[in-house]
Amino acid sequence: MDLKKEVKKIWRFLQEDSWQSWLVSIILIIVLVKFIFLPGLSSIFGTKLPMVVVESCSMYHGASFDEWWTANSNWYESHGITKTDFKSYTLKNGLNKGDIVFVWGRGDYNLGDIIIFNANSKYPLIHRAVTENPLGTKGDNGKTNREQLTKTNNLEGIDETDIQKDSIQGKAVGKIPLLGWVKLVWYEPFRPSAQRGIC
Repeated sequence: MDLKKEVKKIWRFLQEDSWQSWLVSIILIIVLVKFIFLPGLSSIFGTKLPMVVVESCSMYHGASFDEWWTANSNWYESHGITKTDFKSYTLKNGLNKGDIVFVWGRGDYNLGDIIIFNANSKYPLIHRAVTENPLGTKGDNGKTNREQLTKTNNLEGIDETDIQKDSIQGKAVGKIPLLGWVKLVWYEPFRPSAQRGIC
């Protein structure tokens, strides 16, 4: 068997404009992403979740930084975080629903980092570190996250005031804006009506 000829034959087939070629191409893309691309990223980034899609509005700012800070500064200032501090944080303008976030699972976690961690919820939470000892987080969106989640103020019993290191998947180091909607559109119809749509 001539391997070079077989590869050319397969390549010609994939370039055809037929439903069979499209189907095989889609299957190949899924296999490459699932079994080569994502495991490779996991190895490089040091986490099982090297990329996550933001599925809620909990980190949404919805305004310029200055406007957002004016509306939300009371909570942060009462916890010792100044506007200057916040401006130095990674992704200081928050995250939008549908953003794809790159997650780094190596190193320490500092005040202002956006942490991805397992909670009692169905999916990991993506919130910003607002305390260091113990490590605690809070969502940036002041409308939906007026306070930190505690076991008594949410239905899932999530407590983000003392996050254990073994529950952390990593921290956000970058994002691709809104591309995650390619995935979210399939799940949106099954969400409660209050959680559907853009922020």
